[in-house]
Amino acid sequence: MLYQNEQFCKVSEVKISYHNRIKLAESPQINNSGDAVQILHANWSDDLELLETFNILILNRANRVKGIFTVSKGGVSGTVVDAKIVFAAALKAMACGIILAHNHPSGNRYPSEADIKLTSKLKEAGKALDITVIDHLILTTGNYYSFADEGKI
Repeated sequence: MLYQNEQFCKVSEVKISYHNRIKLAESPQINNSGDAVQILHANWSDDLELLETFNILILNRANRVKGIFTVSKGGVSGTVVDAKIVFAAALKAMACGIILAHNHPSGNRYPSEADIKLTSKLKEAGKALDITVIDHLILTTGNYYSFADEGKI
């Protein structure tokens, strides 16, 4: 017997799954930030003025939306975003690109210093995994900010 203690050999099984419910040819294609905002607004699970939520749009090589994933939900002034969770979801879905998106319940569409640092960090992590961070959108009820449109990504 190789191990004295059988319990030492037991480990958890890790399962990775992704379920595609629609044909990619029928999924929306992102051509600009407005397209992404429209899709995000239609699929946002909570009121934009309630809690800060961080989502990612998962895209294939043709910028067709493979899905949307909620990374985190927080309070009225912030939420925690873990790069491991962002890219675990992107890798599970075999993403070629992602669009980061979160809301500001305050109604202020401009990025905070923390938003700018997070965007840079996730963009660099994506490069290592060959997953392009295409944009980071900040949504409010009546407006949005696009890092890509502003030349900040």
